[in-house]
Amino acid sequence: MLLSIMQVLFKTKQNMQELITKAQAGDKEVLNDLLLAHTQFSKKTASFICKRAIDEQDEEFSIALNGCHEAINAYNPTENTSFQTFAHLIIKRRLIDFIRKETVRNKKELLLDYEENESEDDNFLLKQLAVTTYSEEQFKETRREELIKYSKLLATFNLSFDELTKAAPKHADARKTAFQTAQIIADSEELYTLLIKNKKLPLKEIEALVEVSRKTLERQRKYIIAVVLLLNSDFVYIKDYVKGEII
Repeated sequence: MLLSIMQVLFKTKQNMQELITKAQAGDKEVLNDLLLAHTQFSKKTASFICKRAIDEQDEEFSIALNGCHEAINAYNPTENTSFQTFAHLIIKRRLIDFIRKETVRNKKELLLDYEENESEDDNFLLKQLAVTTYSEEQFKETRREELIKYSKLLATFNLSFDELTKAAPKHADARKTAFQTAQIIADSEELYTLLIKNKKLPLKEIEALVEVSRKTLERQRKYIIAVVLLLNSDFVYIKDYVKGEII
């Protein structure tokens, strides 16, 4: 079964949908083989999101594989997106949730460590609180600086915030489709390089990967470019600020 699934991965979208439908219907053998066939995909996706090499012993890999499992169960074949694009988004969300929880947990452990060792260093917590206070005071300033940099980056593509407000798809489905297209471009070194080099969407190459008409791509051009630039940037505060708005 696994061999046939590996072959399907390189064939038609319809065959892939049939396998996912079987897995969703309770065929555990197909489900397990699909997960095994997507092991490398899950690992590469985790490495891309975490910005470091991930192996099968890392907790991030387990989270990515669970995200792939979740994607198999939730994937709707009637939507205009590939399974791997959908799975990438699910894995990304689960890993971001994990990273945020780990950050909170580490902060709590830091405070507990102080409480246990208070007599050893009375200045420890004061130093940490000073860092926290400073970070909070710098938050708005850092985000303002990111907005300035992002604005300048957009300007190199003859785009502005005012234009993006007008160009953003009004309907949630259209915005989701545009975001998924932007995700594909951002994750593809070849497509991203073409975008940066030519300062325009590589429409011909994108059309071969997505089930979206050229007319729609052209209409969403400004929005897609802006999202690609944001996804591949280090503007962490802007990304967090617009979370839930661009998709």
